[in-house]
Amino acid sequence: MANADAIVVGSGPNGLGAAVVLARAGWDVHVIEQADAVGGAARSEEVTRPGFVHDLGSAIHPLAAASPLFRRLPLDEYGLSWVQPDLPLAHPLDGGRAVAMHQSLEETALGLGGDAGRYRWLNGPLADRWRAVLDEVLQPVLHLPRAPLLLARFGLRAIWPAQLLGQGLFRTEEARALLAGLAAHSNLPLSALGSTAFGLVLGMAGHAVGWPFPKGGAGAITQALADYLRDLGGTIETGRRVDSVDDLPPSRTVVLNLTPRQVLRVARPRLPARYETQLTQYRYGAAAFKVDYALSDPIPWAAEACGRAGTVHVGGTLNEIAASERAVAQGRVPERPYVLLAQHSRFDESRAPGDQHTAWAYCHVPNGATADATAQVERQIERFAPGFRDTILERHVMGPQALEAWNPNLVGGDINGGALDLGQLIARPALRWSPYRIPARTARGAQLYMASASTPPGGGVHGMAGRHAAHTVLADAGQDV
Repeated sequence: MANADAIVVGSGPNGLGAAVVLARAGWDVHVIEQADAVGGAARSEEVTRPGFVHDLGSAIHPLAAASPLFRRLPLDEYGLSWVQPDLPLAHPLDGGRAVAMHQSLEETALGLGGDAGRYRWLNGPLADRWRAVLDEVLQPVLHLPRAPLLLARFGLRAIWPAQLLGQGLFRTEEARALLAGLAAHSNLPLSALGSTAFGLVLGMAGHAVGWPFPKGGAGAITQALADYLRDLGGTIETGRRVDSVDDLPPSRTVVLNLTPRQVLRVARPRLPARYETQLTQYRYGAAAFKVDYALSDPIPWAAEACGRAGTVHVGGTLNEIAASERAVAQGRVPERPYVLLAQHSRFDESRAPGDQHTAWAYCHVPNGATADATAQVERQIERFAPGFRDTILERHVMGPQALEAWNPNLVGGDINGGALDLGQLIARPALRWSPYRIPARTARGAQLYMASASTPPGGGVHGMAGRHAAHTVLADAGQDV
């Protein structure tokens, strides 16, 4: 290849996002990917039986549909088409009941009975101005806000531990369970300060754009980004492992779509001692234990609303979910885990042949756990969908070690690029005003940057870490952003 202005190592949503932003600014960009296909953790494959398309990583994408980066790119022209389930989310409870989150905030509130007004108070002001809220919260915590009052309103709600807020604000089991299921996406114990933030952002996105997923699989997002990048003149090289930044071809800039552990592997000799220590001390969070299913029939949910939802939070009451997440934080695999489940084939016929179906499910386990949690996952699903086990044709299991082997950025099975507690939200990956600029250069003089879920705003398929890193690159080069 000819010398590039920028080399991006890693082709996940953040790496491709950074590459696209730089290419749109007129830079020659070359992406290097270790795997044989682009996508990072946003990829789809037939891993159970022929014709059954499974998302190996991310599966439901409210933040991708709402992303301040992606919604400004012509990705629909490159094959990205969103599927909207009848309901974004359902949360089953014992006795054949379920609480439903509709895209309409008002319809959701009305389904919560006596908690309708409280739900409107918590979520309404944020959903009304969701674009401005996302523009603020999908940035580093340390930034100059454009909407300080709105950010303060979000922060005063978000700082609460989700368990305490749910018990103090809501009266019904349904409203408490809905908040708990949303907040538990954080991989934090629900007693942790700031755990409510994740519930607010995901709920707001659901009311703004729904919880859609790409037709044909999550890989459609990254494939669209890759195809757009090529049309902008960028190049992509797959199947190449980078062992040292000093082995890269000459360039002005190197952007690493890697977590701190991989940055240390490829760049340690170039890092100042203090920064190296900060990356060494970076903490990874709870892991995912994931099961993909090929099914003979749709999941036989006891509650009708669950069959209409693209995503189902399987975990029971707020207290049950809190107990599950507390067990993980204490280093134990929970017996009754909180399970996140997606059922794409009910709404996208391309995911499974004939009248058969797929299901995507994972629960939280301690980082690096080796225990097989398949039985616990299936007991929880069976609890709310009697007869589920009878529909299973084949399963594909990936515990924390298998997830990391598939994608080294998933350290110990952590799908968020590092723990998302308050301290590490501020110092992500280190306490610096510019978290994307690595204070080091390659042997050829290229400035290093980091753009991964280990930089703000953290995990999720939204590409915003890539956009912020690219804007830092452009600002350092004296270009307007």
